[in-house]
Amino acid sequence: MAGHSKWKQIKRKKAVTDARRGALFTKLIREITIAAKQGGGDPGGNARLRTAIDAAKAENMPLDNIERAVKKGTGELEGVTYDEVAYEAYGPGGAALLIEATTDNPNRTVAEIRHVFQRFGGNLGAANSVAWMFDRKAQITVDATRADEDTVMEAALDAGADDMVRDGDVFLITGPAGQLHQITERLKTKKIAVQTAEIALLPKSTVKVDGKDAKHLLALIEALEEMDDVAKVSSNFDIDAEALAAATA
Repeated sequence: MAGHSKWKQIKRKKAVTDARRGALFTKLIREITIAAKQGGGDPGGNARLRTAIDAAKAENMPLDNIERAVKKGTGELEGVTYDEVAYEAYGPGGAALLIEATTDNPNRTVAEIRHVFQRFGGNLGAANSVAWMFDRKAQITVDATRADEDTVMEAALDAGADDMVRDGDVFLITGPAGQLHQITERLKTKKIAVQTAEIALLPKSTVKVDGKDAKHLLALIEALEEMDDVAKVSSNFDIDAEALAAATA
């Protein structure tokens, strides 16, 4: 199942070991702040905030950072006001891209995104040009080397998951967006460690990309993901394992 999910795993492992951790914290803090602003500072009654805090804790973010981000969102502390914006685009090889950003200056952000496309290829599209190609889903990963497949599948499906597949060294669980917390909690009650849990935009179908297009596409996505304003990049590309290894070497 090589493709964007495998790319995300590679990026996550890299983020743990290099300077990208600081950029990751910036993105997590913005998500916590926006979630608290929109739904209040109580994670018990704000599913998005609960998910954002869980993601921050999974990356070992200090509790003080999390609490300050929540208070900035609720207005208890002064902070920058962020807006959520989304950009739709096509990259090398015809892959669709959906770029979610949080920014205090949308004009600056779109200019920087355009510059990245000029460097690596592809182009921004009109509203709704690619958004219809994606479904918003709960997506959870579990270390497949440390958990029994039948146990994980039973727990996930009982909690409302739609599907589970093995993708390399992880079990990839998907389900309705509204079931994210229920699925993760069920796994935890079974003493199954959750690696990641998020609301993801998953493609309804994929586009095969290889050769130079694959290398240029991954370079484009990496450049976008390194931007502070970009929270997440979703794509429908499918790159086989050999091409993915070559492109990320």
